[in-house]
Amino acid sequence: MAEDSVKLLGYWASPFALRVKWALKLKGIQYQYVEEDLPNKSPMLLQYNPVYKKVPVLVHDDKPLAESLVILEYIDEVWKHNPLLPTDPYERAKARFGPNLPKTSKKGEEKEKAAKEARENLKTLESGLEGKRFFGGETIGFVDIAAGWIGCWAQMTGEIIGIKLIDAKTMPLLDAWFKDFLEVPFIKECMPPQDKLLEHNKEFHKILTAAST
Repeated sequence: MAEDSVKLLGYWASPFALRVKWALKLKGIQYQYVEEDLPNKSPMLLQYNPVYKKVPVLVHDDKPLAESLVILEYIDEVWKHNPLLPTDPYERAKARFGPNLPKTSKKGEEKEKAAKEARENLKTLESGLEGKRFFGGETIGFVDIAAGWIGCWAQMTGEIIGIKLIDAKTMPLLDAWFKDFLEVPFIKECMPPQDKLLEHNKEFHKILTAAST
């Protein structure tokens, strides 16, 4: 697959663009990465995603696709090797339901309530790891790619607001999964610098906190 036939418009700190990078790497697809300056959106982004003007956007043979989970399914349909989704229809349907975690940018009791809700969602997610190393079994699959950013998010949240969401005692399966996930070479290769990402998220958290007061 020629690199110029596949482009990914993304932003270095976007977990959703990271999902697409992981999927392309897993499939071994060469692609051109276009880094966006989100405050000053490029003409290419406005051309390919004129309605929402957001990343990620995958452009394949000059045909654009937006929204990360839609892009993951498209990648799996077009490039059949190293499948992301299970072959069983029921398992495929279950894999398409990604976790939706609440933001923890509020204060006091509201922050604790949001953290409790996040832990409940994480526990539900963890149940999919019973007897497995990855959600895809012994290999990384759709849910691993879709949920991989959650471990990063939970770590950042713990450092920023002082509430630990995942640890070996309360969620041993999820904790072990995330550690194994980050050790996979192509996953590690795509990860942004952690110190830079932490500072970015601290600034983003300040903006969310100010907006909620």
